[in-house]
Amino acid sequence: MPVDAFLFDKDGTLFDFAATWNSWAADMLTELCQGDQARIEAMADAVSFDLEQQAFRADSLVIAGTNGEVAAVLAPFVTQVEETELERFLAQSAATAALSEAVPLADFLDGLLARGKVLGVMTNDAEISAISQLERSGVLDRFAFVAGFDSGHGAKPDADPLLAFCAATGVAPQNTAMVGDSLHDLIAGAAAGMTRIGVLTGMAEHSDLAPHADVVLPHIGHIPDWLDR
Repeated sequence: MPVDAFLFDKDGTLFDFAATWNSWAADMLTELCQGDQARIEAMADAVSFDLEQQAFRADSLVIAGTNGEVAAVLAPFVTQVEETELERFLAQSAATAALSEAVPLADFLDGLLARGKVLGVMTNDAEISAISQLERSGVLDRFAFVAGFDSGHGAKPDADPLLAFCAATGVAPQNTAMVGDSLHDLIAGAAAGMTRIGVLTGMAEHSDLAPHADVVLPHIGHIPDWLDR
């Protein structure tokens, strides 16, 4: 089936995961621990963040989880605020994270739009973070649909938020490609009946993604060549 629309994950797909989120996590944990070394070590362990390497491990729930899920595992160590306030802090903090685009996004997205493709973003991050980051990159207007886990459509790996994109844009699932760096993205794509494109700008290896993807590419910049295959 022809691919008429692309629904992108955000972190690890549009933006390189490690380059964007490792430094954010280090700063976030430092702020929350309030100078308590035992507390920062416990929080880092809870989200599988290597304090010595200043980097997430590949099994971190932060890679594909929601702010609510991250807040839930950090809450026992952040006694100075309620869990709902902690979740809000994570969303607001993420919205201002320093961004590292996987490829120059404006040119890449304009190239797809010139081919007549419909574009969207579905992230398990908060909607406010997604909109803020796409605005700061100057590409928000390229997307016909932007949703987070809190936009009312559910979260990946469920198919519902992907199908919401199709309903909003009028493109059938079988003519849509889900593009992502994690199993959550690809499992959701399969459940929605979409083509699944894995990319290696997140934490997963080719061997992790390949069994669940129709194709695995080094990064989203290879999509035009894949379309011309």
